[in-house]
Amino acid sequence: MPTDLPMLVGGAGDFARRGGQLRVSLTPRCQLGCWFCHNEGEIPPRITHHDRTIQPRRRALDAADFLSAINAMTSAGIRRVFFTGGEPLLSPLARPILEGLPAHDRSDYTTTLITNGLTLTKDLDWLAATALDRIKVSLHYFSDASIAAIAEGKPGDIARIKAGIEAAIDAIPVVELNLLLQEQNAHEVMDIIAYAREMGTGLQIIELVDTDHNQLSVKVPSGGISAYLRSIATHGEVITSGTGQGRRVFTVPGARGDMTIEVIDASLGRHHVGQCKRCPKQEQCIEGFWALRLDSAGELSPCLLRPDLRMDVTPYAHDPAGLLAAISAHLDAFTEGTL
Repeated sequence: MPTDLPMLVGGAGDFARRGGQLRVSLTPRCQLGCWFCHNEGEIPPRITHHDRTIQPRRRALDAADFLSAINAMTSAGIRRVFFTGGEPLLSPLARPILEGLPAHDRSDYTTTLITNGLTLTKDLDWLAATALDRIKVSLHYFSDASIAAIAEGKPGDIARIKAGIEAAIDAIPVVELNLLLQEQNAHEVMDIIAYAREMGTGLQIIELVDTDHNQLSVKVPSGGISAYLRSIATHGEVITSGTGQGRRVFTVPGARGDMTIEVIDASLGRHHVGQCKRCPKQEQCIEGFWALRLDSAGELSPCLLRPDLRMDVTPYAHDPAGLLAAISAHLDAFTEGTL
């Protein structure tokens, strides 16, 4: 891993000091077509499933390009790397990229794969040999019927997903689950909480938020869930610092010892750090400036909900220092309101 790259300066330096996050989208494709998916500014899979003439952008980066960018940005201060999609394990680049991750100390940065879990049983042997620190499975359902309801009729296999989770627990350093609250899964939330406690995994529960891609019909509040967790918790706290929405964090007993369940609660408000003050979408923003996103089409954005801020990184595929300088300038322009 390169160690002689300059620390990011300006806007990027501030990002690094806050424990910066990089989301690496390996593919926009997914087997499922979940109704709420906005695909972070890319064409959501459900749109393509309904109309094959509407396709996401073509892939422009190869595995070596991704690894060069990841190594450059972690050397320059990025502290958390998330591999996302679509479903990242559908990408032919997933294996060479994840196998190409250098060994690293988790105090320097962490790597997390976010997956729907449908292929974990098939891919776990090679995943276990990589430098991945964590796998996070999006478990928004606990039955095949709920998968079909959420994924607009796409078939799922909850038994296969659970088998993958349970095998991963013994093969990957950390396994976590996340659950997006919605009308279609409200009846299964307590089952998912019980399953997480039985497995000893962490769990993040997220309230659904309205975006341009996802118009709500019925919002399921988290208050009752938080009240239940409070009743069984050995410790609880509310965190409203940093960016994004506030969250309630509970320490609860699990089958493998104490574990954490986190509830993202919109009633705690949105929290920005000041970089976005000149953004014309400030009032509609949900998260604030909190993650860089590098996608397979070769573009990087400082904001998940502003695809108009994408920067083409393909000219820097073989120039890590040039990439860092370009990112720094782009983020400076973003924070100064000149993009």
